[in-house]
Amino acid sequence: MRARNRGFIKRAKDHFQSKTMDGLIEIAPTLITMIVVVALIGYADTFIRPHLAKIPPVNVLDMKLSLDFPGVGIVIGIIVSYIIGLFISSRIGMNCMRAADGIMLRVPFVKSVFGVSRQIMTSLTSQYNFSRVVFIEWPRENMIAMGFVTGRAYSERTGKSLAVVYVPTVPNPTSGNMALVVEDNIIETDMSVEDAMKLVFSGGISLPENFALARVPVEDDSRTFDSYGGYRVEKSRQMAQEDASQS
Repeated sequence: MRARNRGFIKRAKDHFQSKTMDGLIEIAPTLITMIVVVALIGYADTFIRPHLAKIPPVNVLDMKLSLDFPGVGIVIGIIVSYIIGLFISSRIGMNCMRAADGIMLRVPFVKSVFGVSRQIMTSLTSQYNFSRVVFIEWPRENMIAMGFVTGRAYSERTGKSLAVVYVPTVPNPTSGNMALVVEDNIIETDMSVEDAMKLVFSGGISLPENFALARVPVEDDSRTFDSYGGYRVEKSRQMAQEDASQS
């Protein structure tokens, strides 16, 4: 009887711990997001609201509207970001930003912080520059690593097409290794770039629910090549004919 009770208590304990951890894991991203958003709003309001409090309320339709309200710092930040985005989309704005970047990269210590920040933002916003996710044998045989195809090179001497694969480090994708891999040696996958980036940032914890791996042999006939972006980028014959007809 005592053994049965101990078994019941152990099962109940395991059940409680398991469900508690499952609930915590599910709710943690939402809680963290809310905490970060609330902290950002409070931090922005700390700088903005004392200045707006000095502005008298505005009369609109016999109602007094004050510019001092919770969250006004975030609103002003979004508006300022939009104005800056409009400015740098022009030629003058781009030249000004390049000049500012050049100055920041020449100041000791500041250039290190600025460079790291620039790399992080580039890694977060450059996911659409990766054409697809692949796996390659790295760093040794019988071990595969995930990478992103960033370009394709063609050797006229050997007649082979090489994929330029960037293998990021975990959990910081701003550094990594670059490999030139023969197309036939690439292991294709249906994993999306977004899921792959989540996998990198989480250190392998955030795995996709399912994904497939397969080797897809490359046929060498019906190919033409065109110069683009510093690489010899392959096109199908049909695409080349469409380009010729449009020109």
